[in-house]
Amino acid sequence: MLRTELEISTFEDLLYHYPYRYSDRSQVSKIGSVNAQSDQVQLVGTLVNIFDDGEGKRKRLVATLYDDTGRIELIWFQGAQWMKKTLKEHERYIVYGRVSTFNGNINIAHPEIEPLNAETAVAGLQPVYPTTEKLRARGISNRSFAKLTQALFEKIGQGDIPEILPANIITQYKLCNRYNAIRWVHFPDSVEHEQVARYRLKWEELFASQLTIAQLRMKHHIQPGWKFEKVGDYFNDFYNKHLPFQLTNAQKRVLKEIRVDTATGKQMNRLVQGDVGSGKTIVAVMSMLLAMDNGFQACMMAPTEILAQQHFQSISKLLKPMNINVTLLTGSIKSKERKEILAGLADGSIAIAVGTHALIEESVQFKNLGLAVIDEQHRFGVGQRARLWSKNETAPHILVMTATPIPRTLAMTLYGDLDVSTIDELPPGRQEIKTVNRTDIHRARVMEFIRKEIDKGRQAYIVYPLIEESEKMDYESLMAGYEQVKIWFPEHKYRIAMVHGRQEAGERQRNMERFAKGEAQVLVATTVIEVGVDVPNASVMLIESAERFGLSQLHQLRGRVGRGAEQSYCILLTSNKLGLDTLRRINVVVSTNNGFKIAEEDLSMRGPGDLYGTRQSGEFKFKIADIVTDVAILEQTRNAALQLITEDPGLRNPQHMALRELILPKTRQSHWGKIS
Repeated sequence: MLRTELEISTFEDLLYHYPYRYSDRSQVSKIGSVNAQSDQVQLVGTLVNIFDDGEGKRKRLVATLYDDTGRIELIWFQGAQWMKKTLKEHERYIVYGRVSTFNGNINIAHPEIEPLNAETAVAGLQPVYPTTEKLRARGISNRSFAKLTQALFEKIGQGDIPEILPANIITQYKLCNRYNAIRWVHFPDSVEHEQVARYRLKWEELFASQLTIAQLRMKHHIQPGWKFEKVGDYFNDFYNKHLPFQLTNAQKRVLKEIRVDTATGKQMNRLVQGDVGSGKTIVAVMSMLLAMDNGFQACMMAPTEILAQQHFQSISKLLKPMNINVTLLTGSIKSKERKEILAGLADGSIAIAVGTHALIEESVQFKNLGLAVIDEQHRFGVGQRARLWSKNETAPHILVMTATPIPRTLAMTLYGDLDVSTIDELPPGRQEIKTVNRTDIHRARVMEFIRKEIDKGRQAYIVYPLIEESEKMDYESLMAGYEQVKIWFPEHKYRIAMVHGRQEAGERQRNMERFAKGEAQVLVATTVIEVGVDVPNASVMLIESAERFGLSQLHQLRGRVGRGAEQSYCILLTSNKLGLDTLRRINVVVSTNNGFKIAEEDLSMRGPGDLYGTRQSGEFKFKIADIVTDVAILEQTRNAALQLITEDPGLRNPQHMALRELILPKTRQSHWGKIS
């Protein structure tokens, strides 16, 4: 149960299952002093009247605790039968829990409860551990973790938790030793010791991640790469004759950084981040032309077929006057055409390939791949990126692009092995998108506004949420929404297209093209249009049930409009009743168009794992550190890691061997036994 619920298999895992807060158990309240305004309380009393109440799902276990000042009900919904077997009437218990009220009566639901004896009557700071409903239902309480960990500390000594940080680092950064840190984080004998312990463990955790990144970074910086020695006709002709608009200073700066990187003879690993519509595609195209000027092929990999098709169409359109052979390779390309494409890539007659994961299949071989552009990097694993390297004896230069602005702290953790360029200017002539929040009661006015925009010759998106957990229900609401849209925009006067994930790829593409060509004035869609759709004539984005979208997703969707010269609008349609967190999220999008500010807010509200999938990817699962709040420690560990890896790249120095084992967990042999 511990293994499946909390990934605790060994006593070592238990040691690293840190408490997330502490309760002050030095105070014991009298039951008579407890009222509806009380929060967490600790009580001592005698237990009576233990009985089952209610039927079916409403069934619960109820008991009464009393002392000389009054009585209070204790209630269990989960694990009631197990609790009933363990509790004894007329015994004295120590109880701890949160006070609540039901039907005007004060009670404590699912309290921590243990027989009162010399062992349980412990005062001071008590650890509170992360747990789950299933464990609580089995009677594995917070107290169970504390008792098990306490018993473990009675059996081990300082030698069982050896130091892993070098002495000079411990001295320089004023860190306590590792044994004390782990002991104090579980059982602090003072607030100061608890703070010292947490600081040390956060430092160690972040330092391990930064060492891993520093090693990757050093490997990239010494990895041989193709040398792009010249800027030739392809690059110059495009810049002088075919560039559709003047480059911003930010685009010029990033192109210069790419040119410097690719001329060194070392492999480039650069992340280009820029807000929606900042002009990353042009930078990517000109980088590919730079590769061609030096006799190399280039490819661009996108996370979805729709986005790959969009990139293929826009790149083909840009390069059409130059007669450059650009091809599209996705999973839906049929065998005969596929064979021709594979042959063209292998003999070098195809200069630029745009595609999905299909580009990294073993059957795909390039004659001389010099540059690989990866769009929306956070949707690809590091392993997938690395597979592009194996397409040549010499690794191609890697240019990663993202339209999801990444806060600096997250970039240091997720992309610390990459050099980062930022396009922080929008092309001239772009007007700021006006964003408003409207509730369902204003739907008629919203639809009337959209009709007026369409009657001016503009187009509009209407986006519905589609969340995997409730896909069937969301699909039904999308279809119902589509029928409603047809009522607001009758088909004898307006043309509507619909795009969603259940459609065949061909039908989806046809509908998208109808909208892109102006043959449809309204596109009803799910979030498949979040990235990659570029329709300059679209001036309105209506997001239905906007409260169901994340901050960055709302910002990404908004970026689908505002691509032409006309004033554009984003309308967030929500229900009338919103929670405080949801209201804050909606207000952030309404108040700013700055993607970097939005990303910072998103990070602080949701945390890095939820935001970028790091909890799912298995990279840097922090147990105690928080890159949102521990910025100062992150900066320290980054500097310390870079210095250490510069001095000892392979961590071969004897005093660094423990660190080497820490960041190469597969080499570790644990001496800790299994928890049975």
